Amino acid sequence: MWQSYFNGFSLSLGIIVAIGAQNAFVLAQSLKREHHFPVAAICALADLLLIIAGVFGMAALLREFPQIAEWARWGGVIFLTAYGTFSMKRVLYPGAGLEAEGAVKRNLSIVVATTLAVTLLNPHVYLDTLFLIGSVGAQQAAPAAYAAGAASASIIWFFGLAIAAAALSPWLSRPSFWRLVDALIAVLMWRIAWGLFQNGA
Repeated sequence: MWQSYFNGFSLSLGIIVAIGAQNAFVLAQSLKREHHFPVAAICALADLLLIIAGVFGMAALLREFPQIAEWARWGGVIFLTAYGTFSMKRVLYPGAGLEAEGAVKRNLSIVVATTLAVTLLNPHVYLDTLFLIGSVGAQQAAPAAYAAGAASASIIWFFGLAIAAAALSPWLSRPSFWRLVDALIAVLMWRIAWGLFQNGA
């Protein structure tokens, strides 16, 4: 059982640590200290549900109906392009930039909706979590322990990222730093969107 647990933990952590749209969003929200714990909780919960679905059969459903992943791919192209554009607007017009302290906080419902979009409109989450983690989990001696290990890695990573970034935000509140964060996020979002677009060309 423990071998399956650590297999799930190590594979999930290896996948999730790679910088991507979701990690960049969690980082930005945490540096702003803007509903960063709900954001981390949503990301971890989404991973948990996708891991369970992948280990216990959802991967087979997506193989049967590949159009689901295709719809998610085009939704991801549109959303990530727009999100990157808004981030670059804050770089070009510093008055709209991020501020760690004193910024007007967005409504929680808006942040929740954006978190769900960043998470679920990225086909990579289905390929990695449902197909890869799910297919390996189906071969484990203890699939439930494997799923628990994979979910544990997600919980530790997202909450660790949120806590660490929020703790550092007082030292990273310079406008130049926030413009750099926005620029990096914009480039990352556009790069991912372009990659998704090319996959369908």
